[in-house]
Amino acid sequence: MFDLDLLKSFVSVVDAGGFTRAGERLNRTQSTVSQQVRRLEEAAGGPLFVRDGRQSRLTENGERLLGYARRILALSAEARDAVAGRGHVDVVRLGIPDDFAVERLTEVVAAFAREAPECRLDVRCGLSCELKSGLARGDYDLVLAKREIDEGSAFAVWPERLVWIASRNHALPESDPLPLVAFQQGCLYRARSIEALERAGRRWRIAYESANLMGIQAAIAGGLGVALLEARALAANHRVLGRPEGLPPVPPTELALMVASETPQAALRLADTIAGFCSAAAMAA
Repeated sequence: MFDLDLLKSFVSVVDAGGFTRAGERLNRTQSTVSQQVRRLEEAAGGPLFVRDGRQSRLTENGERLLGYARRILALSAEARDAVAGRGHVDVVRLGIPDDFAVERLTEVVAAFAREAPECRLDVRCGLSCELKSGLARGDYDLVLAKREIDEGSAFAVWPERLVWIASRNHALPESDPLPLVAFQQGCLYRARSIEALERAGRRWRIAYESANLMGIQAAIAGGLGVALLEARALAANHRVLGRPEGLPPVPPTELALMVASETPQAALRLADTIAGFCSAAAMAA
């Protein structure tokens, strides 16, 4: 049997991106969180994380346990609410990409939550590849993710227009190789930019890497390099580049809303709400 408190610490380490930040979320010391994860590893019969300095990533067993841990914790919360007389609670687990219009989408999700008080929302951000893998493992009820055109079935899809973006206030870097500003490995836009440059015979290097859109946008504005992003990420202190600057065209991608095969009715209602928001945003672009 797995201790719920240990599972909570394990999930917090994954979601927070490290033991120290998990401790801050749980109001515990980093050493306490580490001890709890070690106890869980003993119960699981093997390591759940590969520790490389300050970085930690899940082992194969850790990835396998993560989906179960989330479901166990969600079911525990649902049981607690039911026993306490608060009635049935639908837990809807939503994954969205870090570089989407998170602030505006959060407003839409919050409005849905106010209209559906019987639901408890669990919303997490991440790279699209991670979100799609999580959906396949059963970690999410619905996921909004970037992907290749016609990659598979989806609840709804919208085309994305990828553009090269540089600083409006700084000259285009003249260095060779071309400095790139990019999301972490696994990002579809990063892969697309590298593939396009290599096909065009243009040398490149990663000059700045960030896990979130705000960091990417700030690095572009500061003149650290060029980035390939969806047109909606263009800010006032950015400008679009193209063939005149020696940058190749890039085929479009798509934004897909995907729903798990077995999902609560509340998740389907939220999917309808998100689809309406994305369709309106696509028409306004």
